[in-house]
Amino acid sequence: MTYLDRAAELLETIREQGRYRHVRSHALSGLLDFSSNDYLGLSLHPQVVEAFTRAKRVGSGGARLLGGSHREHSLLEEELADWLGRERVLLFSSGYHAALGAIAVLARTVDTIYSDRLNHASLIDGIRGTHVERTIYDHAAPVPRARRRGSALVVTESIFSMDGDAVDLRAMLSDLGDDDVLLVDEAHALGVTGSRGAGNAFGIADSRLVVMGTLSKAFGAHGGFIAGPATLIELLINTARPFIFDTALPPSIALAARIALVLIREGDALRTKLHENVRLLREGLRLLGLPAIEDRSPIVPILLGSEARAVEVARGLESRRIYAPAIRPPTVPAGTSRLRLSVRADHQPEHMSLLVRGVAECIATS
Repeated sequence: MTYLDRAAELLETIREQGRYRHVRSHALSGLLDFSSNDYLGLSLHPQVVEAFTRAKRVGSGGARLLGGSHREHSLLEEELADWLGRERVLLFSSGYHAALGAIAVLARTVDTIYSDRLNHASLIDGIRGTHVERTIYDHAAPVPRARRRGSALVVTESIFSMDGDAVDLRAMLSDLGDDDVLLVDEAHALGVTGSRGAGNAFGIADSRLVVMGTLSKAFGAHGGFIAGPATLIELLINTARPFIFDTALPPSIALAARIALVLIREGDALRTKLHENVRLLREGLRLLGLPAIEDRSPIVPILLGSEARAVEVARGLESRRIYAPAIRPPTVPAGTSRLRLSVRADHQPEHMSLLVRGVAECIATS
């Protein structure tokens, strides 16, 4: 049996489990999209698009420590640090790379790692790549300091990407020792919550708190970063393999992200619109008898249980010109397949009504 025969068998198993996926050959067209993490609609904002198109070059040309470092990178790092109230920021080519790089480096400074069970795959993969003893704790229930072994790296999201719920970062910090560190993935909070959209960790002045962020969601751009004490950033520059050996972000992307940051800092009206859309959607779902948490997160899940039911409801919505793809294992735990509705500021109130009506009709027949 060849490796391709084995690959075909594995694919058949995935199909039998109702977990088969495919990549679309073209962008969504004519569908009302509730899958995008472009929460403020900035990927299409004229000023962001213009900044990108006016850049003087496309690719960076190499890693930052070689010929790939450009002024746009340094300016964006400085502006992000000022916005977040952190000493330094270091850009990575993606949020995934930022997670892998930061966790590998931070793991060298502690004895143990503690990770939320529902953390994003990038955080999980980063932890798996270390040789440090690790414990996976129940969602939003970190192991108390009295029960931890030695100095600890605690890893969590602030707003969880599949459930949309938030954790209490101040409470988590209050239970850290002086030799512990808390890595917080703010991917789904930045631009959306906090003063000037600076996230759930904004205003917490504690050197034990390290923030991970992404430019690919509310920024409408691409890339990731780590924000924290200057000493940590210097260590990342010198030891984080996903930074040292990876080609830097295109300066054109960094320039577009700088313009997006200006719009985010001044974007209270956009955030008000976003949160009003979230309120309308959650209110509509509750009228259908579907649970919807009270939170400022733009992520609204509808739990459907089985893979087959989630796919059926998603297909029903798509036939109604609404795109809300089924989320299935391994992205979420078995038995919790769902629709993950992602709300944006450029959605309209009537879009919420269409979605709620479509959900009601599709669930009724599933």
